[in-house]
Amino acid sequence: MYKNILAIIGFAFLLVSCSSDKNEAEAEVGASSILGTWDATELRIDNATASDDSKFLKGALDLLTEKDCYIVTLQFNEDLSATATNSASYVVLDVTGSNFNIPCPTEADEQSSTYTFDGKTVTTIDSDGNELVIDVTINGDIMTVDAADLDIPNFSDDGQLVFVKR
Repeated sequence: MYKNILAIIGFAFLLVSCSSDKNEAEAEVGASSILGTWDATELRIDNATASDDSKFLKGALDLLTEKDCYIVTLQFNEDLSATATNSASYVVLDVTGSNFNIPCPTEADEQSSTYTFDGKTVTTIDSDGNELVIDVTINGDIMTVDAADLDIPNFSDDGQLVFVKR
């Protein structure tokens, strides 16, 4: 289960680019809405149908967010470069007796890529040339991504990963 959680969080950081078939004016509007720093703050799931792994991931993300600890942060820049900071590999579960805690990681991995954004789709290309195309919804300072579309191993539940702009 722990590996599944890390996989879900780890792949979330790949959301750092988009491609556009729209005209240049529409692309500019879309590009400006994604610019800035975005922190993953929530996983929205249906508790009635979600797997135990998804429920655990939601609880862990909620707990860390309450501590102002963000394990996945995306930075989209005007020059179409993007950086994903991911500390999922450094999450440690602290279980003492009947107490359960997840301390905020102090280390993180960083990955740079290029991106395009058309107002609805982010396409990222990492340094190895791997491309990821994801539909996103941006409403003000909230960016929502369909978690099932991330093609994460062992995660097929419906749900939305929510990012909040700083």
